[in-house]
Amino acid sequence: MLIFVTPHQFVEGICKRLQGNVRHDAKAISLIKGMEVKKDGPCMISSLITEILGIECCVLMGANIANEIALEKFSEATIGYRDDKKAAEKWGELFSKSYFHVNIVNDVEGVELCGTLKNIVAIAAGLVDGLQMGNNTKAAIMRIGLREMRVFSKLIFPSVRDSTFFESCGVADVITTCLGGRNRKVAEAFARHDGQRSFDELEAELLQGQKLQGVSTAAEIFEVLKARKWEEQFPLFTTVHKIATGILPVNAVVKYSEHAPRMVVEAAAQYY
Repeated sequence: MLIFVTPHQFVEGICKRLQGNVRHDAKAISLIKGMEVKKDGPCMISSLITEILGIECCVLMGANIANEIALEKFSEATIGYRDDKKAAEKWGELFSKSYFHVNIVNDVEGVELCGTLKNIVAIAAGLVDGLQMGNNTKAAIMRIGLREMRVFSKLIFPSVRDSTFFESCGVADVITTCLGGRNRKVAEAFARHDGQRSFDELEAELLQGQKLQGVSTAAEIFEVLKARKWEEQFPLFTTVHKIATGILPVNAVVKYSEHAPRMVVEAAAQYY
């Protein structure tokens, strides 16, 4: 049973080194937030692991900041699986503790995308904190961010379930990541310095070796939005990327919402 917990940029290389050295009946689970963007669209990390190693891969995401789990404070998580429910149940048994409750859902893409996209929303929340805009603004950013997460997920993977967004990996993870966590922390510092210090510089100073996922994920998502001409339909995701890359000023995070997002395609109407 293989547990993958690395920055997502390194997964493909690690799997290629493992190729040919993994039993055919091995099971994998990914705790990794992020995705690979390939020519034909986004590739989820769990799919990449399955593709290279030829084994089933579940995912575990949720509202569970690591240092609080280390202190054995109660938290929840969500395991998503595609076909192998027995493997998901076994992972649930292995991860469950009295202070760490795990729920299992048949929606690997939905769970994984929640864990990936919420980091972009957390960047936006941190920018709002750095601008000292207050709780009402932050709540609005979180709500709009959750909506964009849901619409994007269902457009890319129509099988994604609405109910997944009410699991720990969905709304709960958005809340906890926007209140604490490394993405919010570094984005707040970025805003307080009015974008004059880069995310890379602040990451090195504030995280002491931990990696920031939100900025790279925003860049990957923007690639998808740009290729499909969806930028205007996902104003928060687009704006976060443009702020992080210096195209827009920090205060743009609270200006974009003057323009309500329009439909991406007619079929998207059912997701709003």
